[in-house]
Amino acid sequence: MPKIAVFDSGLGSLSIIAPIRKKLKSEIIYFADQAYYPYGNKSVFELEKIIKSTVLKLQEKFHPDVIIIGSNTPSLLLDIKKYTKVIGVFPPLKEACRKTKTRTIAILATKSVVKSKALQCYIKKNVPDKIKVIKLNASGLVNLVEAGMFMDKKESCKKTIKKILGPALKNADTVTLSSTHLPFLLPTLKEIFPGVTFLDPADAVADQVVKLLKGKKSRRRTLKIFASGNIKAFQKRLGKIGIKNKVVPL
Repeated sequence: MPKIAVFDSGLGSLSIIAPIRKKLKSEIIYFADQAYYPYGNKSVFELEKIIKSTVLKLQEKFHPDVIIIGSNTPSLLLDIKKYTKVIGVFPPLKEACRKTKTRTIAILATKSVVKSKALQCYIKKNVPDKIKVIKLNASGLVNLVEAGMFMDKKESCKKTIKKILGPALKNADTVTLSSTHLPFLLPTLKEIFPGVTFLDPADAVADQVVKLLKGKKSRRRTLKIFASGNIKAFQKRLGKIGIKNKVVPL
């Protein structure tokens, strides 16, 4: 049975699981490392230490066929290629370039990614000079999701989204959701900005996983959720988004 481990600093990367389950029956282990939330304000040194420790822990405890670092922040800022059977999540910039009609695209990412040289290098490799790229700090939106406000305080969320994104999206017609928390806001984003195309990298991640696990099959799908930090609070937040799985400490 294919075994996939996914981890992030909170509930954000649960957005990656649905596309994977549509394309592949497997056992999925999800780890919300709340003790280090958020990844978006950590230094590269801190992230390196956290990711190395977490990957090792998941490998030793679960022996997964593949581990997904379900966050754009460490995926972009660290050299994850040095880890065996580990993949990351990256902004779908090439797809954004194909879809834009205004030749202006925007990247929504955490503060540390937006300010990083790593993102600038990634843009240079994947975006032609004729396309303008706007980098937007979406850490405030990530917090809306992690706190569960997008479910029970929708009007407040709309105000925050308009304040953060409104001015920048007057010209950009295509936006990459370069934090795995952001797809939870997709219905609201589409409502506020109906003329903008928002791209979720989860489908590309699912395709990569299917390719890596080619030939491995299962008759059923399972999801086990683990977390560090405040387990009860995390369980409550999951309940708000309709996930009833029991959360186990790790």
